[in-house]
Amino acid sequence: MSNTTQIKRFLIEEFLPDITPDQLADDHDLLSDGVIDSLGVLKLIAWVEDHFTLPVDDTDLDPNNFRSVTAIDAFITERRATATATVTVGG
Repeated sequence: MSNTTQIKRFLIEEFLPDITPDQLADDHDLLSDGVIDSLGVLKLIAWVEDHFTLPVDDTDLDPNNFRSVTAIDAFITERRATATATVTVGG
């Protein structure tokens, strides 16, 4: 299931209050366009960890994981799959 609606809602509330979710393209480069700076990335990571209850490790801190709505959604989906696989194997 896609998390794009929740991601867009957060990004708009925190960084883009003058646009609607329909105006934010899923592949819009948030970093290159200056929508999110380094402190914004930290805020985004904290939100992902809290909202989706997912740990973000140092190895996950690749800016490409947080570059767009699509990238953030893919990162969340991948981390959930990894967490589920770890629990299944380790459980």
